[in-house]
Amino acid sequence: MDAYRTIDQPAEGTFRDRNSRFLAFGNPVTSVNEALEILEVLRKKYHDARHHCYAYRIGVESEQTRMNDDGEPSGTAGKPIYNQILSHGVTNVLVVVVRYFGGTLLGTGGLINAYKSATADMFEHAAITERFIEQTIELKFPYEKLNSIMRILKDENLVPEHPVYEMDCSMQLHVRKGSYDKVIQKLSALGDIHIK
Repeated sequence: MDAYRTIDQPAEGTFRDRNSRFLAFGNPVTSVNEALEILEVLRKKYHDARHHCYAYRIGVESEQTRMNDDGEPSGTAGKPIYNQILSHGVTNVLVVVVRYFGGTLLGTGGLINAYKSATADMFEHAAITERFIEQTIELKFPYEKLNSIMRILKDENLVPEHPVYEMDCSMQLHVRKGSYDKVIQKLSALGDIHIK
């Protein structure tokens, strides 16, 4: 499996219940550090809010996940946010729901529904896209191999990055994990090519 779904760019959603406002912020992320930095930015921006609850799911083969209720009763905020991430089948995503307390207690069921609904509304506004796990190949080769290599790149729909076309040529390729072995095989068959 070398494909996964994630949100394409930051998205927002809202939900209200008895004067409490829930603002949901979804962000694509690729690391826990990135998720925590975004969380810190939102905490500063909405410093006057009562709660900043969140969940994230990062990675495809080895997942890192976390749910945080930030002072709400256990299981009423982070878990419903995380369950929405799962039900939309996405990864590499952080969702933070900021709550402005409206003066009326919502109870456990009300809180679960509010955090779930705010997150669901954010996903309604999010563009979900498919991405691929890629591996990098570095090539070094003599100039006379250039045409043969470019033919392989065209066949495999690959775009060279940082190409150097001189007596000794070099380039980087980002190859879908599922195609990696086939591309390496084709390149190796040309001979006299240094592959890293």
